[in-house]
Amino acid sequence: MSRRKKDPLRLLTESETQTLQEISRSQTAAASQVTRAKILLRIAQGHDYREAARAVGRSNVEAVSQLVSRFNQEGLQALTPRHGGGPPVRYDEAAEERIRREFARTPSVEQDGTATWSLATLQKALRTAPDGLPEVSTYTLWRVLKADGQSHQNNRTWCDTGTVLRKRKDGIVAVTDPDTDAKKN
Repeated sequence: MSRRKKDPLRLLTESETQTLQEISRSQTAAASQVTRAKILLRIAQGHDYREAARAVGRSNVEAVSQLVSRFNQEGLQALTPRHGGGPPVRYDEAAEERIRREFARTPSVEQDGTATWSLATLQKALRTAPDGLPEVSTYTLWRVLKADGQSHQNNRTWCDTGTVLRKRKDGIVAVTDPDTDAKKN
């Protein structure tokens, strides 16, 4: 017989039960979500925490208790894993959007010192901007741009191949390589 629970599982709504059943049978959902859904369904059926944990191959009853408590507070959001350790996440979605906006802007030679973005010049522009990110690393920039499908190594999408701005006596001139298409093949 188990001890009296401090925070027993609340009654599930019909939609919550249906969603938990769908997730527990899912072949494509994350394994942690499937396991958590199975645990919650077992407890809703009247099993105690130890039986629910053992049914899915777990042994930590305290973790099951914390899951139930979190489910009572957050609902189905309790199924999604949180940040699981390591250093805290420094750049949220707003900061990543700021990186995307800066990358989408065409750099100016006068302001940025370049006509095309590199990770270093993008980092410098973001660090010096008034609303920028003063400690952003080139790895963070690479990670955000890579997640958006950008890559400068395979297809040079970060700059126009064959077009370069050169400084001349008369000013800055765009020079185009006539053999650009031949080089791409």
